[in-house]
Amino acid sequence: MATTISAIPGSNSAITVTEPARAPAGGWGYARVREVSYPTARGVRIRVELPGRINHLPGQHYVIRLTAEDGYTAQRSYSVASAPSDPLLEFFIDRLPDGEVSGFLADIVEVGDELELRGPIGGWFVWNGTAPALGIGGGSGVVPLVSMLRHAAGTAAADLLRVAVSARSLDELPYADELAAAGAVIALSRTQSPTGRPAGRLAAAEIASLVRPDQTCLVCGSAGFAEAVTGLLLDAGTPTTAIRVERFGPSG
Repeated sequence: MATTISAIPGSNSAITVTEPARAPAGGWGYARVREVSYPTARGVRIRVELPGRINHLPGQHYVIRLTAEDGYTAQRSYSVASAPSDPLLEFFIDRLPDGEVSGFLADIVEVGDELELRGPIGGWFVWNGTAPALGIGGGSGVVPLVSMLRHAAGTAAADLLRVAVSARSLDELPYADELAAAGAVIALSRTQSPTGRPAGRLAAAEIASLVRPDQTCLVCGSAGFAEAVTGLLLDAGTPTTAIRVERFGPSG
């Protein structure tokens, strides 16, 4: 999933994005592809082994850089889906139309290939499993939330994390089975959800029911999704300082 960090969309409040000193950061390295699978029609899941890697915090991302024989380079940022304790790094890549990097990763990469990575990166959109949090993701924006859920399950912090996700259909939702098993609220705009929820986007009442005063709200998705969800959180009484947004989309 490609990412850019942003402040609160639609808000007049200025927020200084400061990365905490505790957030790990790594440099460039080469990782060996160990697993490749295709869980959705246009998505690929890649698991890689990165020697000497620094363990990430759930919510962090890596840059993947491709270099052509003529020296041309292209790179994109992708959130980590694996838990910090996983010996492999896992990425879910949504194939974007005319995407240089996503197209290569989805169509060309095979087990045994080598990828150049930099990371982990980011300290704004993270959860360390020690404080209450609400994660809300749209489409492939669920990927960093999956990392958080896996970390929570492995550290007995599941009660601290609530998750709500949205997609057009179950077939287009990455990690659908895992999210459902973890008890995430799943809103599908075109079909009924696994829990019998009627088709429709995340509603104000659903968001309000998940909000509590002591939590950080982590919103990840397209610009439109992030803006809509942020508005619902603000309407539910969440202060702007408790909302952290990560938006994604095609590069310019």
